[in-house]
Amino acid sequence: MTSEATSGGGQPVPQRPQRSLAARLVFVAAVWSAIALALAGVFLAGLYERASERAFDAQLEVHLKALIAGMLETETGTTRAFSTLAAPSYRGDPRFSLPLSGWYWTIRRAGSTNILYASPSLVGDPLNAPPIGDADISSGYMPGPTGDEVRILQQRITVEKTPYVIAVAAATAGFWADIGEFQRFVALTLCVVGVGLTVAIFLQVRVGLKPLTRLRASLSAVRQGKTERIDEALPREIAPLAVELNALIVSNREIVERARTHVGNLAHGLKTPLSVISNEARSASGPLADKVAEQALIMSTQIQHHLERARMAAQRRVIGVSCETEPVLARLIRAMGKIYRDKDVALTFDQKEEIRFRGESQDLEEMSGNLIDNACKWAASRVSVRAAALHDPASNREMFEIVVEDDGPGLTPGERSEAVKRGRRLDETVPGTGLGLSIVADLAALYGGAFELDGSALGGLKARLVLPALGKE
Repeated sequence: MTSEATSGGGQPVPQRPQRSLAARLVFVAAVWSAIALALAGVFLAGLYERASERAFDAQLEVHLKALIAGMLETETGTTRAFSTLAAPSYRGDPRFSLPLSGWYWTIRRAGSTNILYASPSLVGDPLNAPPIGDADISSGYMPGPTGDEVRILQQRITVEKTPYVIAVAAATAGFWADIGEFQRFVALTLCVVGVGLTVAIFLQVRVGLKPLTRLRASLSAVRQGKTERIDEALPREIAPLAVELNALIVSNREIVERARTHVGNLAHGLKTPLSVISNEARSASGPLADKVAEQALIMSTQIQHHLERARMAAQRRVIGVSCETEPVLARLIRAMGKIYRDKDVALTFDQKEEIRFRGESQDLEEMSGNLIDNACKWAASRVSVRAAALHDPASNREMFEIVVEDDGPGLTPGERSEAVKRGRRLDETVPGTGLGLSIVADLAALYGGAFELDGSALGGLKARLVLPALGKE
């Protein structure tokens, strides 16, 4: 359904469609879930990286301690004196012996860049370790002999008051590959979780808002005249809304019924005195009696006309009044075919889709009946009736049109404007009161529609009636 407002002139003003409540809830929940999962992914990736780095440093520290122990151990297994420092006998990992394997160690004096001892894997290339500073142990990243990144762990030891720095380094290519694989796995897992959460949120919102869909369908059924009350068997959060809407519908009907009763009382109260005046005037003779009878007839016509308009205006405000157009028009065409059987008028009817008039079936019958009757009166041999759905872009409303054409003499543009005036008859030889087309125009205006006359392709007159329709749900 389309939301509409009313301007100062009483015309509906189209409003921009708003995003549905379900879409808002799903969108907000999906955005929050995406942000939360992204932050969780960053946190997990950082946590894993730090844990992997600590594990990597622990592995380097094992080699570092083994290297220090090897430096202080003799070939017979006894501990050397601290007066001299010989080449270490560390053989714990064969990668330290493979050329440029990515695993290296060096020994140098603290504060000096000259290497005293180095692992065979360096094959004479330098390992330019950064200064250790004042710390006894430090770690970091640096370029290796081949230009690849290595992580280096350095420790300061003192032998006979001489400080030395032992460094152990290992290439980080495998280290970062493991971290990247973990990050991809976490990202994939969180994406799957995010999609699952979005689907779960969507289902939750659909299930949670299903009572609102039921309320809308129930209200639509009332609006279309299929039922008289809204179903109140709803969750306690929205059940009061259904109760209040039902109370509003009942109040609306009571107001309309009171208006109809007042209209009927007024009609009865005025018609009786007018009938008495008319009878008295007809029983007398003379110009005065004729004038009184004439004016009494005009008053009766005026009262009938305005009471009819008041009745139609009240009916138009009844909630849930509608009818299908096809049965009404088909019934009228069959009736007019019997009435004008002697004229041998061929009546055709065309309606290709289902159309529901947003109003009383009696009003539709009166308006279309007047048009078809008028066309049959003036037609030579043919009358065409067709109905089709329309969409009014100005008011953004669903409408429909009834077009009645005949092959009669037609009317000039000036005569067309005169024909819709109340009580105006262009040809006094044809029976009628002159109120038919004016009633059609008045009723069409009351329903917010339109009525116009134009020339027909059949050669006669074309009457086009536009009325509001119930949109398809």
